[in-house]
Amino acid sequence: MPVDMHVHTTASDGMDSPAEVVARAKGLGLEALAITDHDTLDGIEPAMKAGHVYGIEVIPGVELSTENNGKEIHILGYLIELSCKEFIDRISLFRSYRVERIEKMVVKLHGLGFPVDMERVMAISGAGSVGRPHLAAAMVEAGAVADLAEAFDKYIGTGCPAYVPRYKVEPVEAVQLIRKAKGIPVFAHPGLSNSSELIPGLVQSGLIGLEAYHPAHSRELSAYYCRLADEHGLIVTGGSDYHGLGHKEGNVLGMATVSYAVLQEMKKRRMVMCL
Repeated sequence: MPVDMHVHTTASDGMDSPAEVVARAKGLGLEALAITDHDTLDGIEPAMKAGHVYGIEVIPGVELSTENNGKEIHILGYLIELSCKEFIDRISLFRSYRVERIEKMVVKLHGLGFPVDMERVMAISGAGSVGRPHLAAAMVEAGAVADLAEAFDKYIGTGCPAYVPRYKVEPVEAVQLIRKAKGIPVFAHPGLSNSSELIPGLVQSGLIGLEAYHPAHSRELSAYYCRLADEHGLIVTGGSDYHGLGHKEGNVLGMATVSYAVLQEMKKRRMVMCL
């Protein structure tokens, strides 16, 4: 049965609530899905409750944003120990940096003549981890831009006038942090950053998986990363990176999946790690 290992909710920058995502997954016939919101675990508990209702397994996960040599690198963590205080404290710090970043971008937008309100941005993000999509939505609402794409392309995308770099965390640090929480660290959509050279070092730091199957990867690229995973003894994973219908990413839930055997292998590795 298929498993989607990369799903976002309104706990970060997704458009569907955790319960809505789980309901969609059940309707598609998925056996399980991983909730992997950016820098937060807030969507996991409500998703698990919905999972019990719909009879679908919910895998606790997270997606940590890191940077190396100017390239944005995302590290996924699966089967995280939700009670790990060190992990919770660290991602809470990540979230506070996210707020500071958006505040600085709002100030820059004010300087460009756009009356975007920080309180409104936070209201749009709700209880979730605030990010640029929420800022873009506030810009559309304020009439500063026509749509989300224009906000990113002209003002808040990398290198644009109101852009502010994120708080920099090295990929190795993210891998080690996930391991401390007894989780399974996975290099997310490596084709987007074209950073295969980082894999050997990340393996030495505790990397366990490589997301070979992703909507942004061609068939050839997925095959390439499958070979790399085999060379380094990594678990091959995959997921849709779903953010919701109508989101700028355009990814559809379940469009990239792996077999349930992948999840079983993760659980086996985790058991060995915890011995």
